[in-house]
Amino acid sequence: MTQRIWDGFLTDRDKQVFAASGYGALQGFGKRPALVVIDVNYFFCGDRPEPILDAIKRWRNSCGEDAWPAIKVIKRLIDSARAKGVPVIYTTGTSRPDLWNRGSWLWINSRSSEDAAVRQTHNLDGNTIVPDIAPAAQDIVVQKEKPSGFFGTPLQSYLVLLGCDSLIVTGTTTSGCVRATVLDAFSNNYRVTVVEDGCFDRSQASHAINLCDMNAKMADVRPSSDVLDFLEQYPAGQFKLPSGKGMTR
Repeated sequence: MTQRIWDGFLTDRDKQVFAASGYGALQGFGKRPALVVIDVNYFFCGDRPEPILDAIKRWRNSCGEDAWPAIKVIKRLIDSARAKGVPVIYTTGTSRPDLWNRGSWLWINSRSSEDAAVRQTHNLDGNTIVPDIAPAAQDIVVQKEKPSGFFGTPLQSYLVLLGCDSLIVTGTTTSGCVRATVLDAFSNNYRVTVVEDGCFDRSQASHAINLCDMNAKMADVRPSSDVLDFLEQYPAGQFKLPSGKGMTR
């Protein structure tokens, strides 16, 4: 049996319960997918690969070194999706300079006030998607204020406009914004695939256990090799994407 990243965190009882209850059945890819890249920005990745305990000194939300191998995987997925004309949709955060609209985010972290100073400290906007996977003109960028890419955003209406029936989800954090987006996608009856090596988190335990939970109840958690094989075989030209005319990114 193939070992999964979460196996080391489960008790024998847990494994027996999942098997006996029928959780984790493979649902398969949909017919009209969108690739969704969650919050792969400076806030969560930092501006360079470095150990997480060094990275969080400058970027409090950074996932450190675990972000950068996943970014390479995400780039391969993006390139493959673009080659077939599959929609690529990014999410990233947005906030007022005074952070008023951060709301409840400000209540749960003692370093939340640092976010307002990031642009001045690093000369970088933390919500900027890292250049390694920067959006192209025809890609879609959704700005959000809370974990789910669906909450308070036009994501659902964009998916309807594109005629999507499924999502391939990558990004960060696995336990936070990825999971919240996957839950809302599941609740809206989309088939969801989560790319195991295309997601990352600052907590390795949270990363593994949330992949386990999503795989059991909401999504197929699959390696990027499976997803790349699917995209390689996917027929091109199925979507009417934005033209990108006049866009600058």
